[in-house]
Amino acid sequence: MKKIEIKIPGKTYPIFLGDGITNSFRRVIKSGNFCKNFFFVVDSNVFEYHGEKINSLISAGGGKSFVHVFESNERNKSFDGAQKIYSDLISHGFARDTLVVAVGGGITGDITGFVASTFMRGVQFVQIPTTLLSAVDSSVGGKTGINFEHTKNIIGTFFQPEFVFIDTEFLNTLPKDELVCGIGEILKYAFLSNDELFDALNNNLDKLLLLKPAFTKKIIETCIRFKGDVVAKDEKESGLRKILNFGHTFAHAFEVEQNYLLKHGQAVTVGIMCALELSRGLELISDKQFARFASLPMKLKDKIVVRNFNADDIYEIMKRDKKGTSDKIKFVLLNKLGRLLLDVTAEKAAVKAAIEKGAGYFVK
Repeated sequence: MKKIEIKIPGKTYPIFLGDGITNSFRRVIKSGNFCKNFFFVVDSNVFEYHGEKINSLISAGGGKSFVHVFESNERNKSFDGAQKIYSDLISHGFARDTLVVAVGGGITGDITGFVASTFMRGVQFVQIPTTLLSAVDSSVGGKTGINFEHTKNIIGTFFQPEFVFIDTEFLNTLPKDELVCGIGEILKYAFLSNDELFDALNNNLDKLLLLKPAFTKKIIETCIRFKGDVVAKDEKESGLRKILNFGHTFAHAFEVEQNYLLKHGQAVTVGIMCALELSRGLELISDKQFARFASLPMKLKDKIVVRNFNADDIYEIMKRDKKGTSDKIKFVLLNKLGRLLLDVTAEKAAVKAAIEKGAGYFVK
């Protein structure tokens, strides 16, 4: 079991990573100063496929425990979904001496973290990500959130977990589209990092789709360490952390416009192509650079489907993005691998052209 330290100013916490490490959860709990009353929020699909693992996690506590089974989808990542979790916390007598544990993907982690950060003004919180996307990205860094009025993650908090516990055995039951979602976030790190990671992914993407153990764990660790370093320097996204939004301004709008038939990680891949097109349109990258950079996300072209879309609607949705201002959409765009430009604005015509070209690759 590998231990990776995330050093946020004011708080350092570990991420545990390994294959088949669920039985070590009890040892981790006993080694720290954690509350013994456990409140689990568990993705219903994870509970169905990994009930024995969940029971093992539950038994690690020394006090009372309760499992709130959560149907993980963007519509339930809402005030209504949060209210149901609060209701169970209160009706079953949980208080400040509670450890709230999220077991699931990014949606489950986001809403559970939001509840943990606001229940009793904040209780202990642990992430146990069970998808590739949540393992490499959403479980790290302390962002929580819910959706509201057709806008993703518009309400949320920054709330760091006590620790993150990644057992890669959970990934073995993921359907292919969930693996594609995780790879969408991993592709982002290829552009943020360097030629070595970009080329490794470009040459070995099939190994991720097949979950080859050594390569998969190496990539997960690489992404975690990269994000951990960024978050340590800019926890509240006032500067550097904005690079992690590469492709996401487009992606969130596509998710909403496509009525969430396009999953987050899939939308990130589409968003990356739109961001590359806008970077080329603004002459931040050359045609030659674009061809090289686009070769990686385009490996997923046949695994992602964008249905008929309206570029004007997507543009209007992007104007509500929480990273923008009242009248400007701010983008993270690419100049070269490892060099991102923050808070870039562009004319509506250029943005719409990028939407149409970038998404056009995935229209079937």
